[in-house]
Amino acid sequence: MIVKSPEQHIAIFPGSFDPFTLGHLNIVERGLQMFDKIVIAVGVNSAKKETTPVKQRIEAIARATSEMSGVEVTSYDGLTVDAARACGAKTILRGVRSVADFEYERNLADLNRAIAGIDTAIICADPALAAISSSAVRELKYYGHDISGFIP
Repeated sequence: MIVKSPEQHIAIFPGSFDPFTLGHLNIVERGLQMFDKIVIAVGVNSAKKETTPVKQRIEAIARATSEMSGVEVTSYDGLTVDAARACGAKTILRGVRSVADFEYERNLADLNRAIAGIDTAIICADPALAAISSSAVRELKYYGHDISGFIP
């Protein structure tokens, strides 16, 4: 018989989320079936050129997840493992769309486990949403295309 411990199982879902897509939302919805709480952490990455200010991304994500119990939205800079520790997460939640995504995430997962003892849970993208990426949505928006079918 498995007895659930009273300890809350928290995962951090890090990313630039520029923008937060339906694919991201789907990973959060499915992740909530495994974790008591998911902290969506918008990373400030100086190497990436952002198109939307972090504050606006946080507000958009908070609106998209407002009906979900167990979701918190925040921002962070620095290492993801440090942000995970700060919010009490023992797991990093990641979504993958392809084998290339998986290889990249596996390498990060191995490094994060080695330096901080934090595991990574990987959820495969819903096939209907696998083609959606933030960079593709940004490009569509840049060229004036309707992106409403790709974002919450």
